[in-house]
Amino acid sequence: MPLSLHERWAIGIYTGESPFALHTSDEVTNPVLSARDITDMRAAFVADPFMIRRENGWYMFFEAMDAKSGLGRIACARSDNASLWHYDRVVLSETFHLSYPYIFSFKRDTYMVPETADAQAVRLYRASEFPSRWELVCELLSGRPYLDSTLFYYDSRWWMFTVDTKSNDRLRLYRSDRLEGPWMEHPKSPVVVANPHIARAAGRIAEYRGRLFRFAQDDYPRYGLRVWAFEIVALSETDYAEQPVLQQPLLSGKRFGWNAHGMHHLDPHMIADGHWIASVDGYRYALSLGLPPWSRGPNR
Repeated sequence: MPLSLHERWAIGIYTGESPFALHTSDEVTNPVLSARDITDMRAAFVADPFMIRRENGWYMFFEAMDAKSGLGRIACARSDNASLWHYDRVVLSETFHLSYPYIFSFKRDTYMVPETADAQAVRLYRASEFPSRWELVCELLSGRPYLDSTLFYYDSRWWMFTVDTKSNDRLRLYRSDRLEGPWMEHPKSPVVVANPHIARAAGRIAEYRGRLFRFAQDDYPRYGLRVWAFEIVALSETDYAEQPVLQQPLLSGKRFGWNAHGMHHLDPHMIADGHWIASVDGYRYALSLGLPPWSRGPNR
């Protein structure tokens, strides 16, 4: 059986003075989570980490790739300080692939919008018992392979970025007065066309000093190379515009170690002292016999 290369994804924690000055920390040993930390199934890799804070600490939700089925599951880990993480369990499984567990709170509820492109829908889940039990609320959009849908509340309404093509080159924008919908496409949508370098989402929308920022994964010439940052400079019912924040990628492969060959996700949060902490992911290539069932990589 021939040898083949596959991507071994893992999860790390970066810190910094702002979402645009993130780096490794002497207080964190990266990666903080890898496939070997998953105890309730045989995992090929972990990726797409999103964090949320509760009074009793931090929770992280992420894709854990089931090595047997080749399907992504949503798993959870917990930390007191966001530096040292302890794996909990798989908290959401479906008969189709799950990844990119975008998690957020609104009013008294906690919601998750995982990537469910195989179901040809954007599906909204609510925690019936946080963090381990989730119930399907509704489908926000249907009929296309929507990828990495990213919701945020701004100017008294809901907004959603999503990619609807597996070539990762077209970003659509939707809006709604209610979280459950109905969702309407923005008149400027698609807001990115024929550009796999900047179309697909790389994490939640960040607010920094009263301004909004979008993070995009660079998927050309290969998937998951680096992350770019954009400031949203116009967002209304009729207008949308963005501009690059930096001339260089915000995140990229480090040549050596757990994230040697690429990075494609970050989830930044400001903490009490004004510093920022972010969960990130990255990969390095590893050899395996034959073509593994998870060869499509995270959330592809």
